[in-house]
Amino acid sequence: MANTPQKDVVYIDVEDDITAIIGKLKTASHSIVALVPPKRTGVLQSAVNLRLLARAAEQHDKRLVIITGNHALSSLAAQAKIPVAKNLQSKPELGEIAALDIDNGEEVIDGAQLPVGEHAKQAGMDDADVAAATALGAAALTSADGGTVVQKSSVRKKSNVPNFDTFRKKLFLGGAIGAFLLLFLIWAFWFAPHATVILSTRTTKANVSQQVSVSTDVTTDAAKNTIKATLKSSSDPVSIPFTATGKKNVGEKATATVKFSQQSLGERTVPAGTELQTESGLTFITDSAVSIPASTIGPGCFPTACPGTATGSVTAAEAGERYNGASGSLSGAGSGVSADFSDASSGGTDKTVTVVTQSDVDTAKKSIKDEIDENTAKQQLAKELGDGYTVITDSFKVDTSDIAPSVAVGSEATSGKAELKGDAKYSLYAVSDDELSKYLDAVITQQIDTPDEQKIYSNGVDKATFSDVQAAKNGVSAALSAAGEIGPKIDESQVRQIAAGKNYGEIQQALVAITGVDDADIQFSPFWVTHAPKDTNKISVEFKLNEQ
Repeated sequence: MANTPQKDVVYIDVEDDITAIIGKLKTASHSIVALVPPKRTGVLQSAVNLRLLARAAEQHDKRLVIITGNHALSSLAAQAKIPVAKNLQSKPELGEIAALDIDNGEEVIDGAQLPVGEHAKQAGMDDADVAAATALGAAALTSADGGTVVQKSSVRKKSNVPNFDTFRKKLFLGGAIGAFLLLFLIWAFWFAPHATVILSTRTTKANVSQQVSVSTDVTTDAAKNTIKATLKSSSDPVSIPFTATGKKNVGEKATATVKFSQQSLGERTVPAGTELQTESGLTFITDSAVSIPASTIGPGCFPTACPGTATGSVTAAEAGERYNGASGSLSGAGSGVSADFSDASSGGTDKTVTVVTQSDVDTAKKSIKDEIDENTAKQQLAKELGDGYTVITDSFKVDTSDIAPSVAVGSEATSGKAELKGDAKYSLYAVSDDELSKYLDAVITQQIDTPDEQKIYSNGVDKATFSDVQAAKNGVSAALSAAGEIGPKIDESQVRQIAAGKNYGEIQQALVAITGVDDADIQFSPFWVTHAPKDTNKISVEFKLNEQ
């Protein structure tokens, strides 16, 4: 079986123009290229575009096939000598050329627009007849059977049809520009004008210096010197490796049996856990309580009573072979009670391991501060609080109580290594500007002698500070310092009414006449505005303080 020639299949998007399609044709890797257009595409409904495609294919040695079932497109492709196929498996063929093909307004070259000579060439005449037909404007053509065919030719001048799309675009553009200009003028002379009146007033300082309690458990109350606080906290994991240095014998402990005796007339008990010492200083501990009966009078015990006796098991206080072989008497059983090994102790073994000591832990804890970046933690907490807060920097606290050794003190450290692990907890107190302003306003108000004539211009919240910070329950105790400003009471609504609709000089002259006003400055915006708006809502009032 013959090998089927390989081809590239190029799918055309609706948005592709002729340049994009030619680009895809050029980059095709095989010599046969099948173009598959979408159902509706304007770019291939132009005879000129199809001829450009055919020329590009010829220049780049490509054999072009259009996959379509559209009769109109097949006809246009035939004029450009481009074969078509109904699908990718069909055999490509040249379509039939329609006598007249309307191309939906695109530039399609039809027979009516061709010179007579072109018609003659298409009729198959020789060059002489073509020249004669072209020169005369009409051709007297001799057919193959000897008849005469007369074909008129006239050059039809294409009329200039107005491009309504271009006209419509220009109309819309002009309308949009006009509407924009109208809206701009409305904004510029109605909405944009604004005035800011800046009054320079004479003020006096109102200092605040108090010891306050700042806590999350209180409400802001100037009478009680309390301010509600906000607590911000976070934590970071901490891991500090260290080497264990302790040694411990974890072998088996020796055991033995001890005989207890006593001469009293009543029963005696040696409690469990009683420590008994040998003459060499080894310690054995009773495993359970031992009850010793009272002494008795009987044969063989004259002239004294027979002692009461009992036995009990003991275990060495520590592991090790040195506890093996202990014998003799033991002390520590209690007043009037004697204790003696029934047999020598045995079973003790030695096995030494490395353990964590308290000294190891204490040394590692000294490195915790090196692992903690307090400044970064403090800055991060303040950042998380955001704007609108006065941070009490000295209230920053680091809690490391949760950091503990991974191996308990006295326990074996595998490979002699252990680490301190846990979370370092950070906390920081702050006061919101709303709470601090509420407190400062209340304190400064108490300093105003004539409330009808004076008011607070600034309570100093923006520069307030907390010092001498001491830890307290759910907060801190601190010294609060702030500097406020008290000045004449000026009715801002009256100022706006005075300025409405007036120019700079008129406004300034009227405002400096108000008691307590040293000077007045007026700023208009945008730059073309020369009078304050009549709408008082568009007039702002600011105060510039002149301290006395």
